[in-house]
Amino acid sequence: MAKKSKSSVCCVSDEDWKADSDLRTLIEAEQIKKDPKRLAKAQAKAKERMLEAAAVASEKAES
Repeated sequence: MAKKSKSSVCCVSDEDWKADSDLRTLIEAEQIKKDPKRLAKAQAKAKERMLEAAAVASEKAES
C-alpha cells in the first residue's frame, strides 16, 4: 500500500493555523470572562446544553 507523503510545509502551516486559532479562542475567552453579562449568558447556554445532553443520554439508557 502506498504511503501518503506529507509536505513539512503543509504540516507547519497547519500547526501554525491551529496555534493562531487557539490564540483567538484564548483571547475571546478572556474577553468573555471580563464581561459579567456575557459570561452569565454563556454559562446559562452551557447549562442548557448540558441538560439537553443529559436528556439524550438518559433516553439512550432507557432504550
